[in-house]
Amino acid sequence: MPPVVLPAEVAVVNVGLPMFADAVREQGTPVEQVDWRIPAAGDPAAVRALTRLYAADGVDGANAEVVRRLDTGQPQLVGVATAEDVVPGFGGRALLHSGPSLPFGEHCDPLRRSMQAAVVAEGWAADVAQARELLERGAVALDAANHHDTVVPMATALGPSQPVLVVENRDGGTRAFSGINQGPGEVPWFGRDTDAAIARLRLLVDVVGPAVGAILEDTGPLDVLAVAAQGISMGDDLHMRTQAATNLLTRTWLPQIAALPDGRRRPFADYLAGNHLFFLNVAMAAAKSLQLWAEQVPGSSIVTTMSRNGTTFGIKLAGDPGWHLTEAPPVGEALYYSGYGPEDSARDIGDSAVLELTGMGGPAAGGSAAVAAFLGGTMADAARATEGFRAICAGTSSRFTLPAMEFAGTPLGVDVRRVVELGITPKVTTGILHAGAGTGQVGAGVAEAPLACFTEALLALADRVG
Repeated sequence: MPPVVLPAEVAVVNVGLPMFADAVREQGTPVEQVDWRIPAAGDPAAVRALTRLYAADGVDGANAEVVRRLDTGQPQLVGVATAEDVVPGFGGRALLHSGPSLPFGEHCDPLRRSMQAAVVAEGWAADVAQARELLERGAVALDAANHHDTVVPMATALGPSQPVLVVENRDGGTRAFSGINQGPGEVPWFGRDTDAAIARLRLLVDVVGPAVGAILEDTGPLDVLAVAAQGISMGDDLHMRTQAATNLLTRTWLPQIAALPDGRRRPFADYLAGNHLFFLNVAMAAAKSLQLWAEQVPGSSIVTTMSRNGTTFGIKLAGDPGWHLTEAPPVGEALYYSGYGPEDSARDIGDSAVLELTGMGGPAAGGSAAVAAFLGGTMADAARATEGFRAICAGTSSRFTLPAMEFAGTPLGVDVRRVVELGITPKVTTGILHAGAGTGQVGAGVAEAPLACFTEALLALADRVG
């Protein structure tokens, strides 16, 4: 019998545990990992919906158009205005809040406190106790900011006298808004309703809004995502960490800051120097302007709204105005300030997940050492978070690239079909607020979006397509 001659080179197909494929890959050998899992965990209704949607005419074409709009639109920060003057359908004795809409009593404690601070700052109540009484009896109208082309982070409650950033996406003819970031510390968006928190809202009206408005009058429009792209290449994810983008913007505006009137220059400089998250709201408004353009495309399976209020978590698909809701998840993979832990944590909150739908936040985790600390501690852990998004996204960003991952573009356009088929939901990098003591931020971490609302959205889309 002739001797058996082993091949000099092999290529491997692995069916089963991924660790075997990882071991082969680490030895420099080509390997293809076969996903052996049953689609949608074998749920018959979801499998039928997936079969219909993958075979349906038009869905893939609609998705390609949504991704094109998300990738090519160029949002410009054009100015600052008083909210009631520019936000559609907003004014009078009303507040806009993060997440899907709810009555006051069903909101989480941090958001109720933020609303109370906003009511006092608006001059509708003399103190927090009187503000709570007005809110409890419905004397102040409440609505989701998303219903008014607006996005606000964490537990923000936006009053009509507050200044808002105005961002225009001229390619799509859309305009979106966000309040100006309140900064760290004793602030309402962290669930505080103290005198200092109310004073911060007044500072935005008296100093910060006018200062930013004057700067933009001198400089002209700002290409928001050009700054964001630089920030991501410097280690920002543009959600949990926006330090690089904020610093770039501060440098860009430095001559105009120096030229501000004496009464505003120092207070604005103090505010900006202590606020590494200033660019967060700018990026959110830019992302919302792109989502407003993308959601005009009918018949798409791409998620164009993803938002939470600390009580409920909701998504919308392009071309569909209806919410798909479930309970807001806890924030896991968390690091807490000393003396705090999971038992103190409020549930996931804020409109800032709009960033994850636009190639920022979680999709950019693979380039951020700061975010890696919350995902296991290594850049490989951060890269896996980005690849998790890649598995559920329909496209890739051409403007946001990750040097740590061979300059790969960030994943773009969360496809509800892939989410349900694979059982992989978006992971949102976020801060953590205290659940009930009104002490503000107690940590940061990663919230994993709940699957139920994606499944509901998938079934509804299959019915419409069918």
